[in-house]
Amino acid sequence: MKILINCPSKFNISTQLNDKLGGIESLCINLAKNLSKKKIKIHIATHNNKIFFQDKILNFPISKIINNKKKFNYDVVISANDAKIFKYFPNAKKIFWLHNTLQIEKAFRRNQLLSIIKFRPIVVYVSNYLKNITSNLYLFKKKIVIPNFLLPKFKLKKINYIRKPIFVWSVQRTKGLNEVIKIWCKKINPKFKNAKLYIFGVDKLNKKKYLNYLLSKNIFYEGRVGKKKLKNIYSKSMGMICLGYDETFCLNALEANVCGVPVITFGKTALKELIYNNYNGYIVKDYSSLADKIIYTMKLNKKKRNKIINNCINFSKKYDIKKISSRWRKIIK
Repeated sequence: MKILINCPSKFNISTQLNDKLGGIESLCINLAKNLSKKKIKIHIATHNNKIFFQDKILNFPISKIINNKKKFNYDVVISANDAKIFKYFPNAKKIFWLHNTLQIEKAFRRNQLLSIIKFRPIVVYVSNYLKNITSNLYLFKKKIVIPNFLLPKFKLKKINYIRKPIFVWSVQRTKGLNEVIKIWCKKINPKFKNAKLYIFGVDKLNKKKYLNYLLSKNIFYEGRVGKKKLKNIYSKSMGMICLGYDETFCLNALEANVCGVPVITFGKTALKELIYNNYNGYIVKDYSSLADKIIYTMKLNKKKRNKIINNCINFSKKYDIKKISSRWRKIIK
């Protein structure tokens, strides 16, 4: 069997060594590695200029398919967020791996709609939330929900039960961030001078005066960092702040959980499926109660802290790549 995984981003499989590779790109590479075996050949098509071969996986430019479509033949084509590729493989089983929202207007504008209508691929949603908000006007052949999986490099070799008063914001979207900063400056920093808030994923600010003010409140704007640094911070943190305003899955929350970090959230969008109140995180109703929960988390005794650390790690095991890839194997047969 030959399988093509199409990921229309600018990267190649050798850049997986690059610690800052994006979530979808990392997921494509790791799914390919996990599905690959003697009787299955896996190729990855990406936006790059060269051909790469690593871990028995061939990676070549998407442009080669467009320019020489007769030279390529696959039994299964899995495409991340891009249905246009299906027109080059009329006889293959087509799986549309949908990570983000796809409104009708957006699909039409990006020339995806015609491919979906003509080829009716199987669609794999990364969450029930994404499935529910995707228009029923898309006449997919079959609708399946398979959640994303944890990247192996986030697993801890040894659980750290000694935590510092560190809290992390690590999503790129900034909705609610200003409010979090305000409650930190007003309610947290005045009473807990050693508490720290790390902001990852958001572009670094150039306003030196404002950055200096944030530093005086123990707020650190780090910008985009590699997975190694994230894991290092998670492994000694007490909590992650992920409000959940616009999450179709939220891999970041799982990455925090696997490091033993509970997630403080409003429980919106896909976070409803990932966070269970007082088990692997805390669901709060507003910014004031979010501040209260940060304080509560810092004051946990050893027994309660160890319990929630273990809960987080145990919950994350549901998303082990071996368990999730077994569901993929069923649909590629």
